[in-house]
Amino acid sequence: MTISLFGKTFGTTMAALVVAMSVSSGAAAATTLRFAHPTPQNDLQHKLAEKFKEEVEAQSNGDLKVQIFPNGQLGNDAQMIDGARSGIIDITLSGLNNFTGMVPEAGAFELPFMFADSAAAYQALDGAPGQEVMDKLPALGLKGLAFPENGFREITNNRGPIREPADLKGLRMRVNNSITLNNMFERLGANPQQLPVAELYTALETGVVDAQDHPLGIVVSFNFNEVQKYLSITNHAYSALLMVMNQKRFDSLTPEQQQIVEKAAADATAMQRQMNGEQTEAMIKTLEDEGMKVNRDVDTAAFQQAIQPVWKTYIDQNGDEMIKSIQSVSDTEPRS
Repeated sequence: MTISLFGKTFGTTMAALVVAMSVSSGAAAATTLRFAHPTPQNDLQHKLAEKFKEEVEAQSNGDLKVQIFPNGQLGNDAQMIDGARSGIIDITLSGLNNFTGMVPEAGAFELPFMFADSAAAYQALDGAPGQEVMDKLPALGLKGLAFPENGFREITNNRGPIREPADLKGLRMRVNNSITLNNMFERLGANPQQLPVAELYTALETGVVDAQDHPLGIVVSFNFNEVQKYLSITNHAYSALLMVMNQKRFDSLTPEQQQIVEKAAADATAMQRQMNGEQTEAMIKTLEDEGMKVNRDVDTAAFQQAIQPVWKTYIDQNGDEMIKSIQSVSDTEPRS
């Protein structure tokens, strides 16, 4: 990974951080929390940040302020997470997959076809399995606040509809840093290539990659429909987000302020999850209206059968304790 990921040079990122810190230090009468996230302002992740800001500032009577930095202004996901660990950034929001290098067991949540629907994912994330992940974060300098929703991942490409595993064969597929998803696409015959999301539009436009997978909200907010012809509703993996805060910064707040921050994170997450669910069909219609060809006739059973070795690889590397924990509290059926 280079320091120019997400189209940001190191100098630009540091300049933004200096500005953020100077703004924060200038507010003598209030504590300012710097909240960075990777998506554009039309994305639901930004709506979550705005809701969090509104509630924190209102409930603290202005003693706490929240300054939002959207669209990767303070760096790529890895840089923002590092910034939150070091305290340069106070709060960040990123895909759970971006934490699996530090908490490998969390990769179980992104195993293909782990969850039948969002409700099953919420049961696991808001229950004991999710808490197991949260409990590992303080040792990394982080306080876990909530698991907002990125959503079920769908596949877009420029070759044709994806209906069965063979349809992926030979596709140059952009993937994130999730080991399980990389393994899945490689297993299905695609050619996975890791790219940061900020570089993906150009990569699709220029033909560096043919295809990608993301939840619908990301497809819409990053305008991938402009450079992709086909959308297949595969629901092949559920992607959670993780909202974290610098642990020392959290500990420096009063107990009352800590409760305000935690409640605001929970309320903003509930709102964002609800909005995402309500807007799913509308997003599909928008993409269709703008010219994408959408298919839902996906042979899910064939995909589930084909990815069995991906589950085995995860278990060989990490054990099956987290999988069993997830299955014990959700409606998930075992696939391993």
